[in-house]
Amino acid sequence: MSRPDLNLLFTLDVLLAEGSVAGAARRLRLSPSAMSRALARLRETTGDPLLVRAGRGLVPTPRAIELREQVGQLVQGGEAVLRPAEKLDLKQLVRTFTLRTSEGFVENFGPDLIARVGDEAPGVRLCFVQKSDKDSKPLRDGLVDLETGVVGQSTAPELRAQALLRDHFIGVVRMGHPLSQGEVTPSRYAAGRHVYVSRQGVDKGPIDEALRAVGLERKIVTIVGGFSTSLALARASDLIASVPERHTGNLREGMHSFPLPVSTPEITISLLWHPRLDADPAHRWLRGHVRHVCAALR
Repeated sequence: MSRPDLNLLFTLDVLLAEGSVAGAARRLRLSPSAMSRALARLRETTGDPLLVRAGRGLVPTPRAIELREQVGQLVQGGEAVLRPAEKLDLKQLVRTFTLRTSEGFVENFGPDLIARVGDEAPGVRLCFVQKSDKDSKPLRDGLVDLETGVVGQSTAPELRAQALLRDHFIGVVRMGHPLSQGEVTPSRYAAGRHVYVSRQGVDKGPIDEALRAVGLERKIVTIVGGFSTSLALARASDLIASVPERHTGNLREGMHSFPLPVSTPEITISLLWHPRLDADPAHRWLRGHVRHVCAALR
């Protein structure tokens, strides 16, 4: 069965409103003959005359009267769907946004973001969930609205991404630790006991490659899944944690931080979202605040 031409709905709406082929033709900027052909198609499609001659004019059939309100609502709904989004009323906006972030993001950027969002849109709630892997499925499935992280080979190619900040790794120890005094040389750093952060359970990374290049190897005594855990262990022991500087600012309060004695590449933290939300006004507004908050702490 062939699908009906939905453009006929707009033609029928005008015909029923005008009650005249000539009037509908003028309104739709068509010739009277073209409008007559359109009416013939409507009659064939609906199986009803719709408009019939009564003296010098046309009157609607019972079927046309029955359809008038329904067709009008359908046309208005279609126009609303295709119309550009209206200006966002933030004071009336009621919505929950789910953000999937790496450990440390909420602690450092969350307070400012929550305050800014609350000031402009008190009906908006932010739900932060832990990023335990790099799987893009939550964004694809609509379970997550925004995500932060490093774009890599496992990132779904259709996702939108925008750089938020650049970061680099530093060393962190408790106050009074031997490395909190004097110059931290590659050999002093490598000789310590280290806690390594890995969500995949691997025990080597760019820092180990940099140490290997100068003939050194550090001793990793424990592997944890997040930066806050590694810093908590370093705070309560002689372990050395190596974490991103900007991502862990508040987490390192009261501890001693120092530049790594070997060169490691910077990392770029990006904001990621699915293209289905690209043009959504509220989502676009939230993305702007995330960018602003991250830029403010550069």
